[in-house]
Amino acid sequence: MPHRDLHIACYDVTEPRRLSAALKLARRYATGGQKSAHELFLTPAERDTLVADMRALLELSTDRFLLLRLDARSKLFALGKAVAPADPDYFYVG
Repeated sequence: MPHRDLHIACYDVTEPRRLSAALKLARRYATGGQKSAHELFLTPAERDTLVADMRALLELSTDRFLLLRLDARSKLFALGKAVAPADPDYFYVG
């Protein structure tokens, strides 16, 4: 199995059509995220492909793309308090 590093991908795109395309591209690799920031576990080849695809998609004079590799040895900090989902005993679909 290839080694994957955790990355954070963020982008700021000015035109709605390119923004939608950038979102679809990032979600191909994403394991989580929200709006224009995504968590990605990437091999070096996947990272290179993502960067090349974003470079072809975005307008370099107005749009921005940032890809950060995170250090796996770093300590994790979380803000907020997680609440476990509560499912009812049954669901009504009608």
